Amino acid sequence: MSAFFANRRGQAEVDASETAALVPAGRNIGFDTVIGANTDIEGVFTSSGNVRMDGQFSGELDVSGNILVGESADIRADINARNISIAGSVRGNVCGNKVQLLRTGRIWGDITASALTTEEGAFIDGKITMSGHEALRAEDEAPQNDADWQEPPAESTDQPPAGDAEAPESAD
Repeated sequence: MSAFFANRRGQAEVDASETAALVPAGRNIGFDTVIGANTDIEGVFTSSGNVRMDGQFSGELDVSGNILVGESADIRADINARNISIAGSVRGNVCGNKVQLLRTGRIWGDITASALTTEEGAFIDGKITMSGHEALRAEDEAPQNDADWQEPPAESTDQPPAGDAEAPESAD
C-alpha cells in the first residue's frame, strides 16, 4: 500500500472497537471508491473521496481526495487529485500536491506537483514542474527579459587561462 494511504500504526495493531469508534457508521476505511482490475470505464470521473484504480480508465479524473493507480491499472486520462500514487501506467498529465511514482509505475505525460518521489525502476516520459516550490518563487523574482539581465563584470587577470598556460621548463 502506498505511503499516502498508510497510517502510522499497522492494521494489526488497531482493534475492532477502536476502529468502530473512529469511523462513522457506513464509512469505508481507506478508499471510498475502488475500480477493480476487470473494470473498463470511459468518461469523466469525479470524486471527493479517496480512489483506487486497478482497471482500465480513459477520459478525465478529477479527485478532491487521494488516488492510487494500482499495478494492473491502465489509465489514459489527465489526473487531478490531492495526492497521487502511481504503480500502474498513466498516459496523461498528472497534477497534485504530492505525486509518488512507485517502481512499477509508468507515466507518459507531464507532472505538476509540490513534491515528487520516485522509486528506482519508475519510468517518466514528460516534463516535471514543481509548483509552490522555492525555486519557482526565485524564478518569479528573476529578470523576465534579456533587456533586464546584465552580464556580470568580467574578472580581469593578467594571466592566460589555465588551459593556455605553458608548462614550466624542467632544469636538467
